[in-house]
Amino acid sequence: MKLSFLTSLIAPIALSAAPFTTAADDAARLAELDRFWNAVSQSVKDGDFAAYKSTCHPEAVLVSEKLKTSQPITQALERWKPGFDDTKAGRAKASVEFRFSQRLGDATTAHETGIFLYSFTDARGQSKKDYV
Repeated sequence: MKLSFLTSLIAPIALSAAPFTTAADDAARLAELDRFWNAVSQSVKDGDFAAYKSTCHPEAVLVSEKLKTSQPITQALERWKPGFDDTKAGRAKASVEFRFSQRLGDATTAHETGIFLYSFTDARGQSKKDYV
């Protein structure tokens, strides 16, 4: 009787621990996310619009708390494309840097909270930096 009681206590504990990730799992997940954000940064720096666009879900929605607006990512991409073209042609320079204050997730999901700095210098040498 004691053994079956112990087994009935241990089984739920083992099952409830199964979804938790190990430190190695977290490190691998974060390394994969870092590669993604590095690819985004490189596409902005290179002015590679196709590469940047490929990092966006086609049904994504861009939400701007600063402007109090939202719009389909497809509209935002149309607006941003000339900047990518200028960067690719060498008429401008652009970069983006990401910093995260919270990075949550498991093997199939990710939720990251943070800020990014977008820097742009146009053909006339005028610079602009935005923290988003």
